Amino acid sequence: MRMRSIRVGAALALGSTMLLATACSGSGTGGGTSADGKPAAGGPGAPSAAPASSAAPKTSAAVVDIQPKDGSQDVAPAGALKVSVASGKLTQVAVTDKDGNAVAGTLAADGLSWLPAAGLAVSSTYKVAAQATDANGVVATSDSTFSTLTPAKTSRSQDNITTGSTYGVGMIVSINFGAPVKNQAAVEKAITVEASDGTQVKGHWFGNQRLDLRPQEFWKPGTKVALHFRLKNVETSPGVYGNSDRDESFTIGRSQISTVNDAAHEMTVKRDGQPDQTIEISSGSAEHPTYNGTMVVEAKEGTARMTSASVPGLKPGEYDLQVPHSMRLTDSGTYVHGNNWSSHGTFGSANVSHGCVGLEDTAGNGSANSSAGKFYDASLVGDVVKVVNSKGAQVSPDNGLSGWNMPWATW
Repeated sequence: MRMRSIRVGAALALGSTMLLATACSGSGTGGGTSADGKPAAGGPGAPSAAPASSAAPKTSAAVVDIQPKDGSQDVAPAGALKVSVASGKLTQVAVTDKDGNAVAGTLAADGLSWLPAAGLAVSSTYKVAAQATDANGVVATSDSTFSTLTPAKTSRSQDNITTGSTYGVGMIVSINFGAPVKNQAAVEKAITVEASDGTQVKGHWFGNQRLDLRPQEFWKPGTKVALHFRLKNVETSPGVYGNSDRDESFTIGRSQISTVNDAAHEMTVKRDGQPDQTIEISSGSAEHPTYNGTMVVEAKEGTARMTSASVPGLKPGEYDLQVPHSMRLTDSGTYVHGNNWSSHGTFGSANVSHGCVGLEDTAGNGSANSSAGKFYDASLVGDVVKVVNSKGAQVSPDNGLSGWNMPWATW
């Protein structure tokens, strides 16, 4: 009797345990069946629950605009590249050329635009990568690749400087262009001058094909000057580009300033501000007077052929001479030169030339020991020759390197 009672109690206990297990399974994720025999929710045979989805990525309100557009060709090297943004601010702009070199530029203070610091190169490819953020800090990016044009027409530029040379204190850099220049401001910006003593240089245009550069006063002796031409990528006129990027340099030598007193028939020479010598001369006659004003030795030509063909209406008195120790002062034909055909008594007493300043010289190619020979050998291109008290007109600033006759305010 006792043994049967124990079995019944065990069976009841076991049944109770199974019931608890069934109740726990029905409310969890482990599986089982419902009271109607169907699979319990979450159990075997039931579809798996979908995982929680992440938030969709936000789209930036900032809109980056790159000009030129991606794929553009034949783009002008100046004025075409610009990066801007709407509804945001630019945080980064990177521009590189075909060799991977970075292009310098400036981001506006308000962060709304970026511009290159200088013009781009012709015949080149550029890549632009820009980034901006909106008011919520969400990033927007944009890229562009474009190529610049290859000029169909180019114009040469030629100047009067020989790199490594030494010139006088009156030297003016004169640049001539092979075609008319319309964009003169752009050309001036592309030509820079650096002086070792900080002297400032300014340019002046004579017409549309000649640009002269000089300081306000004569150069200081010993000054080293560097010229930088960056014209290759500059549109000098519509459809025409410069064809030269180059660097040149020269040095200013000692100061030599010579003053020709036409009325006194003599020339005084000062070296570094001190009187050096007085030379008897014969300058232009009353019919053909020498120009007044400040002129500069623009070329040392040695023995030069001079003919009356350059003096309109000279009859009688035609001439065709080989003139020794010739130094050109003006494009129109004014020289300081040796005179080996007039008598010794002419010099210091009479003006008989056709506008030039003549110094006594010997027959043939002259002599290094003559007045003309000594002055020639002691002179540099760029030396100053001033003429005073002549009955002639004032020399024009564009006649030779005579720009010193123009006031700085109008230069």
